[in-house]
Amino acid sequence: MPIVQNTALRKMRAGEVALGFGVHHLRTAAVPMLAAATGHDWIFIDTEHGAFSVQEATQLCIASLPHGVTPIVRVCAGAIDEGTRALDNGALGIVVPHVDTAKQARRIAEAFHYPPDGHRSWGGPPAVFGYLPPATEEAQAAVNREIMVVAMIESPEAVANADDIASVDGIDVLLIGTSDLTAEMGISGQIGHERVIEAYQRVGDACRKRGKFLGLGGVYDQENAARYIRMGAQFVLSGADHSYIVAGANARSAFLRDLKPDSAPDGTNGNGKAGKKKRKLEKV
Repeated sequence: MPIVQNTALRKMRAGEVALGFGVHHLRTAAVPMLAAATGHDWIFIDTEHGAFSVQEATQLCIASLPHGVTPIVRVCAGAIDEGTRALDNGALGIVVPHVDTAKQARRIAEAFHYPPDGHRSWGGPPAVFGYLPPATEEAQAAVNREIMVVAMIESPEAVANADDIASVDGIDVLLIGTSDLTAEMGISGQIGHERVIEAYQRVGDACRKRGKFLGLGGVYDQENAARYIRMGAQFVLSGADHSYIVAGANARSAFLRDLKPDSAPDGTNGNGKAGKKKRKLEKV
């Protein structure tokens, strides 16, 4: 069986923006279908901050594969074993937070690629082949081409080392975690601050120089998202399940709360006062 292709990676290679649907709370096989129905290219299964078990995360990965939505898992910093287990069970990408140096980037790139590109262990027939892979050497080479390794840039040190990090073979994306970066800079939440703009410029330049992709995370207002995408961000986390639900539910409830009925069943206008039309008394 041919390998499931990495939709997000192909979109970015074609010069397009790949949009990610963040998952913190949803757990069912409907998640990738909802992501696809709303124009997303990948799902961001967040095991760093979301309360996922390995079983739940990998079931979401497997459910994504038939829908052309790329399953990507964020693990905790340094959790190599979590990343390899996710890759063995359907993930097509791993996001590692707090990558500050080229040495850290090289460690994760090697851990998530099979030889000769890395040192990942073969765990049997992987889900991305529908459990029917070709010969091992051919299968490993194909997986190496499809797997996306994402290093998160979340500190001034990481920004300063962006060119070195981007030069590491096997790193595909430098994803700026804008919220944590602003906190580390002492300007927490100031997403459009000139220092943040400078950071995007520096990391973006490194990506262009080294043939890597710039990622955008933690930016959800239109003005700043537009700015950073125009600056070259292609791997874009557009929102998360809880923020989408809250935004949609708030908009709907606000609309409905503003509507007033002409009259209530008791003949009042809904606030206890008599309405324009009085009910006729029935004859006894």
